[in-house]
Amino acid sequence: MAYHIVTIVGSIRKQSFSLKIANALAKLAPASLKLDVTTLQEISFFNQDLEAAPPADWLAFREKLQKSNGVLFVTPEYNRSIPGVLKNAIDVASRPYGKSSFIGKPIGIIGNSPGPLGGVNAVKHLQNILPGISGPILGQPETYLNGVGDAFDDNGELTKESLEGVLQQYLDAFAAFIEKQNR
Repeated sequence: MAYHIVTIVGSIRKQSFSLKIANALAKLAPASLKLDVTTLQEISFFNQDLEAAPPADWLAFREKLQKSNGVLFVTPEYNRSIPGVLKNAIDVASRPYGKSSFIGKPIGIIGNSPGPLGGVNAVKHLQNILPGISGPILGQPETYLNGVGDAFDDNGELTKESLEGVLQQYLDAFAAFIEKQNR
């Protein structure tokens, strides 16, 4: 049986490195994991006024998360934090109060950047936001992918062997974590 993992891409840019990394992870994933690469373009802005009759896009996103065995965030860093679209998606999925769609779901987080820091601040912000609304967060290995600007070819395929090795190492640890949490 393969565990269904919602892989949330923290950027909506068509050629985003986060999307390319998420797609590479899906291809490299062991047979025990099925990564469902999920983009956030279709999720409307959270507004508490709409909670009595939530929009269909909120309900579909929440249901996808609720049916999953875990969640993997792949995010860039914008202005030393997570992108607004990612925070919005978290707000949508964590409501209504006390009924977060992330509750009990084991969480993985991968930060990335074409620069030298690899999205470390974005990852740290997710580690601050998620406790209380999610399940356990994989602590090791912490993964901050830097210098990803030259890691993919024109078709979005991963070409940087060193990055492939890091992704494989992370997936192996994440697969073991998911297995343990879903026993």
